[in-house]
This record gives sequence, C-alpha cells and structure tokens, in this order.
Amino acid sequence: MELKVINDKGQPTKNLQASDELFGREYNEDLVHQLVTAYQANARAGNSKQKGRSEIAKSTRKPYAQKGTGRARAGMASSPLWRGGGKIFPNTGIENYTQKVNRKMYRAGFAAILSKLVSENRLVVVDSLTVDSPKTKLLADKIKGMGVDTNKFRLLIITDSIDENLYLSSRNLANVLVLEADQTDPISLVRFPNVLVTRNAVAKIEEMFA
Repeated sequence: MELKVINDKGQPTKNLQASDELFGREYNEDLVHQLVTAYQANARAGNSKQKGRSEIAKSTRKPYAQKGTGRARAGMASSPLWRGGGKIFPNTGIENYTQKVNRKMYRAGFAAILSKLVSENRLVVVDSLTVDSPKTKLLADKIKGMGVDTNKFRLLIITDSIDENLYLSSRNLANVLVLEADQTDPISLVRFPNVLVTRNAVAKIEEMFA
C-alpha cells in the first residue's frame, strides 16, 4: 500500500510504498486490548506490601467479654473486621503480574494499531524532521506548519534516530513525545491521537517486523 508523505513544511511529496501486512491489516480490537493490558501489567512493580493479622502490632488479648456486652463476639483487635486490623489475603510485596505475549501476537497487535491509525488518517509520514538548534519554538513552529496544533492535540513523533537538538526541543512541549522506532510500544501508539513518522522510521519498523 502507499502512504502519503509530506515534507517538514507540510507540502505533499512522493508517496511511500509500505507493507500491507503492517499498515493495511484488519483491526482486531480484542487482540489490541489484550496486548495493551499485558504491557500495563508487565510494567507493574508488584512491590506493594500489606500487613496480615499476624503482623499487626496490637495486643492478642480479647478486647472484651464474650457474653453480656450486647456486641458481636471479638477475639483480638488485629482482626481484619476491625479498623486498623490486618488485611485479608494481603499483598506480600513480591507479586508477579506479568503476562506472556508471544511474538506472533505482538506483531499482529502492533500492526493492527498502525493500520487503524492509517485508516483514520491519524498517521502522517514526513520525509525528515530536524531542528537547527535546541529551541522549543523551532520545533513547535515546524509541527504547526505540518497541520498539527499541539495546544489541542497530543502528538507522538517516531524517528529512526533522535538527534540531540530534536530531543531537547521537544522536552518543553507537554503534548509531544519523541521516540525512536525501536522504542515505540503499543501503549504510546494507543495513547496519542496523532502520530508523525519519518520515512526512515517506517523503513526501520518494517525491518523490525520483517
């Protein structure tokens, strides 16, 4: 399939022949959901620690008499039923939330997201994107010249390699994230409504999934 390409001034240039398998795939919502959920789960540290009833620093003495008070029976103040008591099935601090995503599934989900972006005209290919000096205004003006208003929309920029000027220029743009092609993940592709990819980055992504 062909992807429309623009230059850094927003003018159309020669189209790019791209892989149908990567950019023309049918969207699979269930697969994308599973992929994104797995990525979020794998990012969890799992070090949240809670105390069980045996770890609570309270007396093990019976709080009041078994009968005659009119209250429910209670054995100790560290009971999970009491305020300040231990937790039922507490987190141990070594939980493992990882979910396995095999290579075939990952490639299919990644391609489905890219194809969805192309079909909705939310993915733009640019010949190249560089700035002469590390100034936020230079990058902001270039992005605006390409038809994206970063005050209203969030933008993900994917390049084959990040030069220092581009990286430094993007840091003060709250709605802009710059990533290298091999660092791009499904979460970022789903989170940003607009994606700007350089021509060389497209080639690098195709090489990664070849």
